[in-house]
Amino acid sequence: MSDRTLPPEALDEWAAALRERFGLAPEDLSIPLILDLARDVAVGVARPAAPFSAFVAGLVAGRAGGSPADTADAVAAISELGSGWSSR
Repeated sequence: MSDRTLPPEALDEWAAALRERFGLAPEDLSIPLILDLARDVAVGVARPAAPFSAFVAGLVAGRAGGSPADTADAVAAISELGSGWSSR
């Protein structure tokens, strides 16, 4: 394993560190939601679009109010857009 690959427990530790640093609740950082978004965009659009799309989801969710539901809505909209992208 390269030092650029995180095992699942390290990702959990990283998420905990982010929550602590920024005062976030566990429900504010849904690892599966964001990883699914990254997968969907990487497959439907292109790999480099995945981190960019995750950033956009956070930006959109924050502007909508920043709740976990706002994040889920932004992720769903981006995933939907990405699912039809390969046909363009």
